Amino acid sequence: MIDKSAMVSPKAKLGENVKIGPNTIIEDGVVIGDNTEIMANVIIAEGSTIGKDCRIFYGAIIGTDPQDLKYKGEKTKTIIGDRTVIREYATVNRGTIATGKTQVGDDTLIMAYSHVAHDCIVGDNVVIANVSQLAGHTTIGDWAILGGVVKVVQFCNIGKHAMVGSDIKVNKDILPFSLVGNIPPKVQGVNKIGLRRRGFSHKEIDEIKSFFDALLFSGMNNKQAIEKFSTGEVSEHIKDCIDFINKSDKGILR
Repeated sequence: MIDKSAMVSPKAKLGENVKIGPNTIIEDGVVIGDNTEIMANVIIAEGSTIGKDCRIFYGAIIGTDPQDLKYKGEKTKTIIGDRTVIREYATVNRGTIATGKTQVGDDTLIMAYSHVAHDCIVGDNVVIANVSQLAGHTTIGDWAILGGVVKVVQFCNIGKHAMVGSDIKVNKDILPFSLVGNIPPKVQGVNKIGLRRRGFSHKEIDEIKSFFDALLFSGMNNKQAIEKFSTGEVSEHIKDCIDFINKSDKGILR
């Protein structure tokens, strides 16, 4: 299952039924889970862990040094979850000493020519479309979708179930459940179609919409909108949004 032209370190640990394509390089200490396929001309660098049932396409590069001038060769990690697909020529850099790792979750799709920089955390079931670029220390929540050629500035957070349209530059945190479009970008409302596809009820979506209406479209500031919704019983979805706002260092996109 390993092509004769592949260079696989004897210090790498490969699971059962792993496939390694031509001219691929697997360095020392790499761990690859069962049934994962690594195609031709891929580099999996030292310190990388690849989960089970993954597919890594031609020319992808995983776990090489961060593009950070402060990096001095520390032993850090790159972790790719189970059933994740990384398409042609995508790159995922290892972490720095700041967090020790770059991590991509389970069931995630990173399309061709995209880049995940050092110390990023990408959740489960995320889709990152072609040529999108994540700067260092960014966080992408579960089920978020980034359109093609999205640029995310360092230390930005994109909340779970958010949908970011193509060619958007993200320089503020994006609330969970948001639908973001236009140039310059703005929150257009709730990602209703995505939430319906994932089984959210009409009641749940309506409650999120009511929160967004108060927060983004009523003239209230963040504190006033949070106070309004904190007086009564609210769902976990609204609590997640409030917690996200309170933890935001960049400020939220409106």
